Amino acid sequence: MPNWLTSILLGIIEGITEFLPVSSTGHLLVPQQLGWLEKQTDLFNIAIQSGAVIAVLFNFTDRVKQLTLRWREPEARDYLAKLLVAFVITGVGGLLIDKLGFELPEDVLPVAVALLVGGVLFVVVEKKIGDRASLAKVTWAIAIAVGFGQLLAAVFPGTSRSGATVLIALLMGLRRVPAIEFTFLLGVPTLLAAGAYKVFQAVRAESVSEDWGQLILATGVSAITAFVSVRWLLRYIETHTFVAFGWYRIALGLTLIIYLIAFE
Repeated sequence: MPNWLTSILLGIIEGITEFLPVSSTGHLLVPQQLGWLEKQTDLFNIAIQSGAVIAVLFNFTDRVKQLTLRWREPEARDYLAKLLVAFVITGVGGLLIDKLGFELPEDVLPVAVALLVGGVLFVVVEKKIGDRASLAKVTWAIAIAVGFGQLLAAVFPGTSRSGATVLIALLMGLRRVPAIEFTFLLGVPTLLAAGAYKVFQAVRAESVSEDWGQLILATGVSAITAFVSVRWLLRYIETHTFVAFGWYRIALGLTLIIYLIAFE
């Protein structure tokens, strides 16, 4: 398969799954690890997520305008402060994880298990809490918990950054729409910083070779695809729960485990 086609396919996969609670990293790694698509570097798999975050800015224009043009207002400053604290928690934790030498898994099994466990949790949480969540605004406790929650996806690919943080917010009583908004906006500095950090490491390390043209192509495709994906999700969640995503994760996780048992 031509490199450009692989980059486009991976960009589409990233864009569709980055903000859906199904794990973009998991969906990127599985076809590469099973040999369906050419295997990419950790830099590629992490950096193309930067493109997807651009979609958030265009799907939450009211909030973005408030945070950039009216940042002196108390409500805007409070929201910015909570985003900053959550980002710092994730950033410091991410650097510690990197210093410990953590790398994306080479096997599909950990991803499959994380998908399965996350799916079960989504179904259980939605069934027990779901519509009973009453908070319309992000509290400091939720912001801090979401910051730590982002680290789960970094340590356990297949968990889903958005999935883990939305689950935490729901468990703490936050409604779905404000939970999505805070989680997605927090993803902007988080994913941009992660991508920039990986690029910086690659440029500094002379032994690392990356096809920057293919990386840019995949990043651009992920941005366009993510815009459509996020817009669809925001409309979907107005009248639906996350249960369908939970069952999807369960089905995919079980399918991958059965596949590994049968063919590996």
